[in-house]
Amino acid sequence: MILPSSSPLPIPIATIRATIFPFSLPLVSNFWFLFIKDLAMASRYWVVSLPVHNSPSTLWNNLQDQISKHSFDTPLYRFNIPNLRVGTLDSLLALSDDLLKSNAFIEGVSHKIRRQIEELERVSGLETNALTVDGVPVDSYLTRFVWDEARYPTMSPLREIVDGIHTQVAKIEDDLKVRVSEYNNVRGQLNAINRKQSGSLAVRDLSNLVKPEDIITSEHLVTLLAIVPKYSQKDWLSSYETLTTYVVPRSSKKLYEDNEYALYTVTLFGRVADNFRTSARERGFQVRDFEYSPEAQENRKQELEKLVQDQDNLRSSLLQWCYASYGEVFSSWMHFCAVRVFAESILRYGLPPSFLACVLAPSVKGEKKVRTILEGLCDSANSTYWKTEDEGGAMAGLGGDADAHPYVSFTINIA
Repeated sequence: MILPSSSPLPIPIATIRATIFPFSLPLVSNFWFLFIKDLAMASRYWVVSLPVHNSPSTLWNNLQDQISKHSFDTPLYRFNIPNLRVGTLDSLLALSDDLLKSNAFIEGVSHKIRRQIEELERVSGLETNALTVDGVPVDSYLTRFVWDEARYPTMSPLREIVDGIHTQVAKIEDDLKVRVSEYNNVRGQLNAINRKQSGSLAVRDLSNLVKPEDIITSEHLVTLLAIVPKYSQKDWLSSYETLTTYVVPRSSKKLYEDNEYALYTVTLFGRVADNFRTSARERGFQVRDFEYSPEAQENRKQELEKLVQDQDNLRSSLLQWCYASYGEVFSSWMHFCAVRVFAESILRYGLPPSFLACVLAPSVKGEKKVRTILEGLCDSANSTYWKTEDEGGAMAGLGGDADAHPYVSFTINIA
């Protein structure tokens, strides 16, 4: 199926269906909706350029015809590349050495921001939003790519354009690291407090489990908090009064119990508190240091509320920044890909520039068939040469993908 880039509006479904299925079938509708769903979810694209021997329009028509006949479920689009400044052959060769590495870097930053968006949306409980570039969906921006002359003047040297894109993306990556670090720092502090409030009684903060009436503090009496193993509570209740002298009889009260321990109070004379701690430890009971302070409790509450608010604000700010920055990086990446196609096409096909660039999204099952179609549209002698190359033995200086083909080809993974 062909979706020409020249049309700003989608081709009516009825028209496309009639083209693909000129006859009526009862099962066509089910297939059709599955097919449309697959198109909408495309996340892997090929960017290719083919050598032009007659005219670009003739080659484009032939390609459309071949795809329609032999791989109708492969979306096909023109990839419009302007007439860029060629420069010298030496400059192109030097540039091509850096293209593959720079592409991997830019693609990596794009995916890093995308993963951060997905994580922030998940923890925020938000529905996943379709990412956009300049207000249009990512896949539409790719398949209807238009060069931004204002940002990247076509008369600028290719090296200047590539270096400018690399520098811009590197700055965005650095900014991402700073923002994520700030967010994770607050998130880590909040998680630490939550662990203290929800962990084992042996280590957690006890202030929210103890009420003022649970604590007796006088000139002579003190109340201690004992952490008792869950299955040793009977032992505690039968022995705590005898662990030392001057323990107030029947003063122990259970305040809380988790899966491992129970929290008990015990009241005794302050002068024997150390002896009680020692004896309790020998029996397997832990006496926690605790001082009830309404002021400290209120301060902890306010600190927690502030951290929660800071986390929400930072998460919202980071998410909005990621949405905007993803669009910037993706736009820069597509311009970089255009430069890459242009440079590699010149190195492979020669001057003057005469090639047809396009974008395809074949299914995994249809890849081999599409490769055959593309190869058939290249010069037969050139195709024979590339078939003799070892797998992965792309021509030196082209910076191509792992597989060798008689045409420029590389893959874009947008998700």
